[in-house]
Amino acid sequence: MDRVIYTAMSGAKHLLHRQETLANNLANANTTGFRADIAALRAVPVRGQEAGTRVAAVETTIGSDFTPGPIVATGRDLDVAIQGAGWLAVQAADGAEAYTRAGSLQVAPDGTLTLPNGLPVLGEGGPIVVPANAALTIAADGTISARTAGQSATNAVGRLKLVNPPTEELSKGTDGLFRLKSGEAAEADADVRLVAGSLEGSNVNVVEAMIGMISAARQFELQLKLLDAARDNEQKANAVIASA
Repeated sequence: MDRVIYTAMSGAKHLLHRQETLANNLANANTTGFRADIAALRAVPVRGQEAGTRVAAVETTIGSDFTPGPIVATGRDLDVAIQGAGWLAVQAADGAEAYTRAGSLQVAPDGTLTLPNGLPVLGEGGPIVVPANAALTIAADGTISARTAGQSATNAVGRLKLVNPPTEELSKGTDGLFRLKSGEAAEADADVRLVAGSLEGSNVNVVEAMIGMISAARQFELQLKLLDAARDNEQKANAVIASA
């Protein structure tokens, strides 16, 4: 009886994790540059002296879907989308270098180029600072040019650090940013190209996420029915023993 209860309880627990992952993906269906999380079963060896050959199946987030999202034109000069593979380097809250596909850039009051959440955008030499009240343009290679009032020519003021490490070397943090698993900073890649005046949308497939949530909910109900059946069987067994 305890084996049925444990099996049903474990199944329900893993299904709750799948629901959390799918719900988070669905909540970020309109988040710029979002990469969907992938929930799947993986084999985990059971620890113990008498369980050396046993393996348990565990539902977990195994990684992210790196399929590019749709590129939508916005017409805004500081909006950039990465065309194909590649990442935009930013300075995370802990000061380390991290990577994102969200290219809605802003200019802070001190002239620092940032993301909407205030994280500084990195150039090849550190955070980029642009002249105050300057008209900015961003080239396909990430070069930022500025033209101040009274000037007819533009001057390069920095270049975005664009990287393209192998996806298997990246992991997503709780802040939604990606980092190298080694903890190192990736090298700049001159082959990464930007599309100015555009943003990349989320790569979440809303229909698939909704179907996955419905399927997980039905499977969760099945696990609860198994728990109810185990309880009923135990009550009947106790009644038989008591009447013997």
